[in-house]
Amino acid sequence: MKTAWSGVALALFGSAIMAQTTTDKIPANGGDLLITPIFHASLQIEHAGTVIQVDPWGVDHYAAARPADLVLITDIHADHLDPAAIAKIRKPGAPIVGPAAVAEKLEGVTVMANGERRTVAGVAIEALPMYNLTRGPSPGQFYHPKGRGNGYLLTLGGKRVYIAGDTECTPEMRALKNIDVAFLPMNLPYTMPPVEAAACAKTFMPHIVYPYHYRGSNLQEFADALKGEPIEVRLRDWYPGGAK
Repeated sequence: MKTAWSGVALALFGSAIMAQTTTDKIPANGGDLLITPIFHASLQIEHAGTVIQVDPWGVDHYAAARPADLVLITDIHADHLDPAAIAKIRKPGAPIVGPAAVAEKLEGVTVMANGERRTVAGVAIEALPMYNLTRGPSPGQFYHPKGRGNGYLLTLGGKRVYIAGDTECTPEMRALKNIDVAFLPMNLPYTMPPVEAAACAKTFMPHIVYPYHYRGSNLQEFADALKGEPIEVRLRDWYPGGAK
C-alpha cells in the first residue's frame, strides 16, 4: 500500500518534467519537512525552524534561499565544496559537517567519518559511505574512492532522509531500511545512469525518491523503471532556466 503524502503531486506528464519552483511539504512530527531544490546537488531542508543547506554551490543560486543553521558537505569536488557559497548562506557560527578530506580544504569543519553518528545543531546525522564501484578516470582509479566522501542519513521529525552524494549503488545503500525520502544521483560517468539508480531504489524502497545531480540524464528512464513500485518519484527542476 503506497504511503499517502501531501505536497506537490508526482510531476510526470508523458515525457515532460514539471519545473518545481516551490517547496515540497512532507508531514512530520513537529511540523512539515520542507524540501527545496537549489541547484545540481544543492538542496535546502527545513524542519521545526532549523535550516539545513546541503552542498551549497554557486552564490548566484542563493538569492531566495534561507540562511543555514547547519551546512552538510559530501565531497571535495567543486560542485559540492564551494567556500564562497558556504560563506554566503551560512549563519554566523553555524556548524559545517563534512568528511576529513573536506576539513583539509575548509576551516571549521566538524568531521564525520563513514559510519559515524552524532547530533549537530539538534539534527541526528549518520555519515554513510559514498563511492564508485567501477567507474573512474582510468583503470584502478575511481572518481570517488571509498572513505573520502559522505552521504548523510538525517532523522527529522521522525522521518529518515537519505542524501546519497556522488555514488554508485553500493552495498551500504542497498542495505538501507525505512527510508522516507531519498536523493539519488544519476549522471555518467561520475555516478550511475537512471536505470541503474532505479534498480538500486528498488532494493531499499524509499517512500519518496528525488533524482538530483542528474545533468544530462534522461529522468524519464528513471521514472519509467519505477512504474508500479510503491515509490513516489518526484522529478524537480534542479537546473532552472537551463542554468549550467
